[in-house]
Amino acid sequence: MISQQTAASNVGSKFNFNFSISDNKKLQMSAKTFDEWRKYIYDVSGIYFQDNKKYLLESRLQKRINYLGLDSFEKYLEYVKFNPQREAEKKQLFEAITINETYFFRNQPQFDALVQHIVPELLNDPRKLNKKKLRIWSAASSSGEEAYTIAMVLTELILPKYPGLQVEIIGTDINYAVVENAKRGIYKEYSIRNTPPLYLKKYFIPRENNTMEVIPEIKKMVKFKILNLYDDAGMRMMNNFDVIFCANVLIYFNLESKKKVVEHLYNALNPVGYLFIGYSESLHGISKAFRLVSFPKTIGYKKE
Repeated sequence: MISQQTAASNVGSKFNFNFSISDNKKLQMSAKTFDEWRKYIYDVSGIYFQDNKKYLLESRLQKRINYLGLDSFEKYLEYVKFNPQREAEKKQLFEAITINETYFFRNQPQFDALVQHIVPELLNDPRKLNKKKLRIWSAASSSGEEAYTIAMVLTELILPKYPGLQVEIIGTDINYAVVENAKRGIYKEYSIRNTPPLYLKKYFIPRENNTMEVIPEIKKMVKFKILNLYDDAGMRMMNNFDVIFCANVLIYFNLESKKKVVEHLYNALNPVGYLFIGYSESLHGISKAFRLVSFPKTIGYKKE
């Protein structure tokens, strides 16, 4: 990846950057500029900033503007849209506007439902064509904690019961930086704070600076890549999944975007496959293509 210093130096005098990182003057975004930024972000990602989130967008873009030595939100929007390194800068933009709050064994009841109910049901369902393979997608996987948790619980609780079962787990995110962190699989104390001692001892290796690294056997089960859930072409490549986890993502979309993303997720599922979303999210008013299924302390959506 080209560094931002190098990228901006190739842009030309049109943008007149001085890279004065120390200049942290707080900028104000006009209502007109907010609308322009909101439309651009929505067009490229589906993420929609409500009117009351203007201050949040200002604060998230401010650091990047300071780093680039710009002096207005308008100039940064022009930079993202038109400079020769705009694709590289778009990665930085996605990193700035997305939230990556996650940790191992978050939403524990969903993992319990997966191993206790869903996987046995799928492997015994005559409509599942390939009984020897299980494909799971962690959409918006952030730095990888959810995907690796899935790999660990399946290794611990499912694979001993189903010898020969092939497990493939895909983790995707729009944020380039967190995808790279996920591939490394090294985590600080905050990420592993809810990890049961058995899993911590069995599936992690202590590293320097009080960090822990996921063992190679678990890393091999998971593949990470960059994906925009709002991108039609990219989403058409995602298919034949038995279970999809897409928690705490829909809350960032407006109704139209939610319908589009959920339709993509539906199409990516195998018949009788399951979708999990966040506890504060619902498919009510978004899609009637799923059947709501109750599990202990959680719910899932089954493809019909």
